[in-house]
Amino acid sequence: MKRKSILALVVMAVISILGIVTVQVYWFNKAFDTEEELFNREVNTALFNVANQFFEINEAAVPSNNPIKQLSTNYYVVMINNEIDANLLEYLLKSEFEKRSIEADFEYGIYDCTSDKMVYGNYVSYDKNKEVSEPHGLPKWDNQSYYFGVQFPNKASIITDRMSIWIFSSSVLILVIIFFSYAIFVVLRQRRLSEIQKDFINNMTHEFKTPISTIALSAEVLQDPNIVHQPDRLKSYASVIKKENIRLKKQVERVLQMAGMDKEDIVLKKESTSLHQLIEDAVIGIKTGMAKNGDWIELQLDASNDHLFIDKLHVSNVIYNLVDNAIKYCKDTPKIHIITYNEDDKLWISVKDNGLGISHEDQKRVFDKFFRVHTGNRHDVKGFGLGLSYVRQIIKAHKGTISVNSTIGKGSEFKFYLLNE
Repeated sequence: MKRKSILALVVMAVISILGIVTVQVYWFNKAFDTEEELFNREVNTALFNVANQFFEINEAAVPSNNPIKQLSTNYYVVMINNEIDANLLEYLLKSEFEKRSIEADFEYGIYDCTSDKMVYGNYVSYDKNKEVSEPHGLPKWDNQSYYFGVQFPNKASIITDRMSIWIFSSSVLILVIIFFSYAIFVVLRQRRLSEIQKDFINNMTHEFKTPISTIALSAEVLQDPNIVHQPDRLKSYASVIKKENIRLKKQVERVLQMAGMDKEDIVLKKESTSLHQLIEDAVIGIKTGMAKNGDWIELQLDASNDHLFIDKLHVSNVIYNLVDNAIKYCKDTPKIHIITYNEDDKLWISVKDNGLGISHEDQKRVFDKFFRVHTGNRHDVKGFGLGLSYVRQIIKAHKGTISVNSTIGKGSEFKFYLLNE
């Protein structure tokens, strides 16, 4: 799938998700408002009937205006203009609420004109297993006649309980969004893996093409019958073929080695090893292969008790890979500093260089398989993007960790430790 198609897919998916969520939130709020309005209407009807019964008991005239006032979203007051019996009030409230299936906890209180206070309050709960709370005391209303107040502390939860179908549909929608988002994530991830695979194949093709071409060219020269009379030239081309064959073999082994690591755990052949001696031997081998003069690799091996129980071959390859990367990603003469030291009962190894550096974003992926750091206009940096992935796997197999600290233009530092076990 083309990049533009994937981008269009992601944009449409995000717009669709935002549209669905917006519509769901809108209708959920509308449903909540409708249920709240219905609840208020039922409560008002129940309280109006309670007030009428008190008017009949007290043989008082029913007021022309509505005796019920809603002072807040969950607090109602009812004006009676006469003394109110608390026991009778609680009985009538329960009866009227039950008739309308309002089985919600409520708190009531009665205003006493004599003391100018809310008195005789009580908290009524329909849940028998619930511990009944002490009444908190209802707020007083600026009115000098007798009235009682009713408050529903859990009004919001009462309304949401009535909206079970909306809550269910919202939950289903959330699950759909999660799965949809995950599907988009998988598509993007597969796209990235496809690009990585394509880059790997391109890199591998170029890496293999050079030695194959060199071997083919040398073979053509060796087919010349007159070359037998030029022993030095014959030896030179034979040496080229051997060298390129070794190079090609190493590249194939590296790819096969990384493929094998995916299928099974790395088998380490551990033995007691002087890490300092191993580093020195590796550096000598690197210097010999690079044919560079001068102290461009500096060693500062300060760690005490450098003997570790490790796999010599793999750890030597780790050092080689880190130094090889430092050389490849350097503009001028490389300056590489290998340090060992002890910290937190661990033996740490640090490899610093003066190379191009790695961006903060690339540092997060530098140990991923097939990932290669962008080198701008430089096209002379070869590789499959397997080296640092191999390094991390070997260090993890030794129960260690590795990290990178780098600044663009100022070089990089790779720091790791190996457990001695």
